[in-house]
Amino acid sequence: MDGHKIISMDELNLIKKKICLLGSFAVGKTSLIERFVYSRFDEKYLTTIGVKISQKILPPFQSPANGRFIQHNFLIWDISAMEKFDKVVKNYYRGAAGALAVADLTRPETIPELGIICDRFLSVNHKAQLLIIGNKLDIFQKNDKVINGLKKIASDFSTQYLLTSAKTGACVEKAFLGLVKKIGSQ
Repeated sequence: MDGHKIISMDELNLIKKKICLLGSFAVGKTSLIERFVYSRFDEKYLTTIGVKISQKILPPFQSPANGRFIQHNFLIWDISAMEKFDKVVKNYYRGAAGALAVADLTRPETIPELGIICDRFLSVNHKAQLLIIGNKLDIFQKNDKVINGLKKIASDFSTQYLLTSAKTGACVEKAFLGLVKKIGSQ
């Protein structure tokens, strides 16, 4: 035996969840998804039009609570930045268990915009979980005002924040898995 346990379907609890990436134009939402789902980064910038959906199936893990094996299957919705909050955008948000709300650390104006975007998202999904992300850590020149802005947004939404870099991969997996942990098996 090679030490791997074969898990029967009776022992496996498959949890399917929709999560969204939210944020202003060009904050790195698509790049974060590309890094997490496909372990790659592309220097070429392609604007997301509407929504792009990716899937990531996480390896099963054993729940400490009941000993059952849990496997998450995430549908990750990359939603373009839209100034107008209309029926189409509400439909994109509908049914999401959580969201990574992304700001660009090199563009401080994306931080207050994030508060508006999070309010809109939560107006559709009252029980959804949020995690605030400051992206582009690889080119960020430390700035306490920017960090304090992220802390305030995170505090306003009773959540945490993380600094990530889609380019280097720094904390990208930690961000997605942090959201997984917040969502739990709800």
